[in-house]
Amino acid sequence: MVRVTGVTRIGRSTGEESPNRTASRFGITATDLGILWDDGRGGVLAAFGDTYGAGWGGHGAGPHSADWRFNVLARSTNTDLDAGLRFDSVLQREDGTAAQFVPPDRRAREHTVIPTSGIAVDGRNYLHYMSVLRWGMPGVWHTNYAGIAHSDDGGQTWTKSGKAVWPNRRQRWTSRFRRRDQGGHPFQMVGFAGVVDGRVHLLGTPSGRFGPARLARSADLLDPSEYEYWTGERWGRDPFAAAEVLTAPVAELSVQYNHHFGCWFAIHLDEHRAAIVLRTADQLTGPWTPGEVLVSGADYPALYGGFQHPWAADRPAVYFTMTQWAPYNVDFFRADLE
Repeated sequence: MVRVTGVTRIGRSTGEESPNRTASRFGITATDLGILWDDGRGGVLAAFGDTYGAGWGGHGAGPHSADWRFNVLARSTNTDLDAGLRFDSVLQREDGTAAQFVPPDRRAREHTVIPTSGIAVDGRNYLHYMSVLRWGMPGVWHTNYAGIAHSDDGGQTWTKSGKAVWPNRRQRWTSRFRRRDQGGHPFQMVGFAGVVDGRVHLLGTPSGRFGPARLARSADLLDPSEYEYWTGERWGRDPFAAAEVLTAPVAELSVQYNHHFGCWFAIHLDEHRAAIVLRTADQLTGPWTPGEVLVSGADYPALYGGFQHPWAADRPAVYFTMTQWAPYNVDFFRADLE
């Protein structure tokens, strides 16, 4: 069993008070998430959610007029993680500030487009995102669908796949017709785990912060018909038949294999405990541990996220990003383990 022996806040990663000075350099005054993955080209990409520039209100999400972008993308190459998460560049607009890189869906009634996970496979970068229909009560939101965008030039340009889309509904047959029920699709947010036996494996949750996580795999991330879902006994084709492998509540999930300990790490927000937790398992199918608290909301109120740095997967520690709603910026942490 992996045990947490200590947690260190290394420092702020976004905002003008951070070493990255993201407001003056990139037009990023406030943002959240910081989803990290190796881009396969010597760097780490960091995807952020709703992002604001000048005119941000100083607490949580800002007004539309504050240079609101649904998502932005930064790149890092620093290997001294104890010095913090440092950004070399961002995907830019013409004025040099951070660009929105996954565009909105003009066909849908959509509030925003939020990244949930990224992975590089065979020279191509994939980004899983959710199309948010509306926000609800704290920790609750409703999606139109989940989708995948891809980039073949290291993240400089992105294409939203028209095929790799998972509507947030299920289809039920009656004796006379097929009825589509809105909501409840179990794979609206995902954490890419990596390639195992030639297939990308991922853990998915429904929209919001209160559902469990289920396991899927695919040899072609852009073809929904190629996905298989773990039922608890075998792999099947129906996502609604997938078994719960991580018990609820699971939110903002980050998964990777830790080579030092020889097991899988899953970091996520546990809304009931108001904490970022670490859960481990020998196999992605489980069983998973109940979770060791990494960061508590008692110390960092309104916390969320918890995304692992891919270049620390061979250490007796885990490095991760974390967001707080009130500062609405991203911090970088190290948790020492044994």
